[in-house]
Amino acid sequence: MAEAQVKNNSGKKGSAAMRLVMLGLILVCLNFLTSYFHKGLDLTREKRFTLSDSTVNLLKNMKEVASITVYMKGKFPADMQRMQEAVREELASFKDIAGKKLIYTFVDPFEGKAENEQKQIALELHQKGIEIMPLPTQEEEGYSMKVCFPYALLQYNGREMPITLLESPPGKDRTQQIVYASALLEYKFASAINELSRAESPHVAYLTGHGEDVGQHSIDMLQSILAYYNFDTLNLKNNGHISNAYQLIIINNPTTPFTDPEKLRIDQFVMRGGHVLWVVNSLNASMDSLNNGAAKFMATERGLNLDDILFKYGVRVNNDLVQDQSCLEIPILNRYGQMEKRDWIYFPKINPTGEHPIVKNMDFVKGEFTNSIDTILASGIKKTVLLTTSKYSRTSSSPVTINLNQAVFPGTNEYFNKPYRNVAVLLEGKFQSVYKGKLAPSYLAHLDSINEPFKPQCEKSTSIIVTSIGDVFKNDFTQKDGPLRLGYYKYSGELFANKDFLMNCIEYLTDKSGILESRNKDAKLRLLDKGRTKDEKDMWQAINIGIPIALILMFASAYMFFRKKKYEVKMNQNPA
Repeated sequence: MAEAQVKNNSGKKGSAAMRLVMLGLILVCLNFLTSYFHKGLDLTREKRFTLSDSTVNLLKNMKEVASITVYMKGKFPADMQRMQEAVREELASFKDIAGKKLIYTFVDPFEGKAENEQKQIALELHQKGIEIMPLPTQEEEGYSMKVCFPYALLQYNGREMPITLLESPPGKDRTQQIVYASALLEYKFASAINELSRAESPHVAYLTGHGEDVGQHSIDMLQSILAYYNFDTLNLKNNGHISNAYQLIIINNPTTPFTDPEKLRIDQFVMRGGHVLWVVNSLNASMDSLNNGAAKFMATERGLNLDDILFKYGVRVNNDLVQDQSCLEIPILNRYGQMEKRDWIYFPKINPTGEHPIVKNMDFVKGEFTNSIDTILASGIKKTVLLTTSKYSRTSSSPVTINLNQAVFPGTNEYFNKPYRNVAVLLEGKFQSVYKGKLAPSYLAHLDSINEPFKPQCEKSTSIIVTSIGDVFKNDFTQKDGPLRLGYYKYSGELFANKDFLMNCIEYLTDKSGILESRNKDAKLRLLDKGRTKDEKDMWQAINIGIPIALILMFASAYMFFRKKKYEVKMNQNPA
């Protein structure tokens, strides 16, 4: 009997060992499979980890392997660690879709490098468009200075592109910057992959011949367009046709009237499915008139002769100037001969509050001498307001007297009684030609003879954007520094989102992939109360460490108790 019991126990031990081996093999296989196939469940309210359809489609159709190097490895202050983790989570979501077609690594370019090597590395990264960012950090001993490179480098399709991960919009602290940047991560990575995957960049024409600036005050924006698009200038006076090879034409703040033949060329470009970015300001107003010593001047109408074509498309740029209490400051001399900054209601700070991807998650846009825009009924045209003035704004109709005294006495709230004036509008649909039924039969026959038949309406839907922020393209220029960055305001040192707005407009009008829609994502970081984290640090550490251990011990004790009880019952039923 004893020998049989020993054999029975040996069999049980062998069976238990076999079960453990099988369990181990199953766990190894599951771990191996989940490293290649896994599916996340996004339970966040803002769907933070859910990629847009356009991004998913882009990643599924990648033809080559994309390599992304993120220069954010290491221990950073808490807020930058959150940014680091947000980047890691976003790239993990990308890899879930792209699989082996996406590789990403986090590196510290200064790790293990001597000081002289670090300087050389910083220079090489600077040449790639990757800049160093100092991180002043408060510690118990005081302040210390760390450095970080909040950038990634994408290598794809034989080319490479730097990706800025952390923006520095004016008026936001580091925590707000993290929220802002986290919301744009999907768009930034997807947009970069989309840009490098193009066999050919879209063709864009910048129209000239009506006083449009092509010099030092528009150089920053023109160079930015040139970096991403096939870019040409096209003199409308010297060219009788706008080629279909252009996906987009830009009309930037013209100052002289358009003739009907010139407008017909633009109109037919639209009727053939072309896109237009209109920057139109109807009044002639400039700070140069005040900088020359005058205390006031009168803003007069330019007479651009564009009212009929824009009206037909669905908007009217009014002959007025917007005045807004949310505005920039200008330096003026006070009564004591000292320079001081005062609000200048003719330079509105335009806060993009719309949900359209062109302006979603975008910071303030700087305006100078801006008109209001009315939307007009146009059959089949969808109108989306992109930018408006603030709640406390008003308009003054032409002719408008601009007086420096308005910086001293801008008026009280009750005078700013025309809130939310439109200053940028997107129009989409099948537009009707402004010249439908207006051209002589002989001219129509002439167009047919040169193989450019007149089109009375669009054959397919297209889109145009109209903004009345006349100087939205304009960058400042100084003799010392040359051209300054577009959106930089020299009197406050702030950098506004003028370039982002224009580049988003151009991307929306030329790119059919829909990647821009990923800008609609919201990201909300649930931040900890710094005071409570300091006071309750020990308690929460004990809870986070102690409770899991206590649970394990509790379940182990319960398991041993029931197991012991089970075998005691068997022994009682089968006594030796």
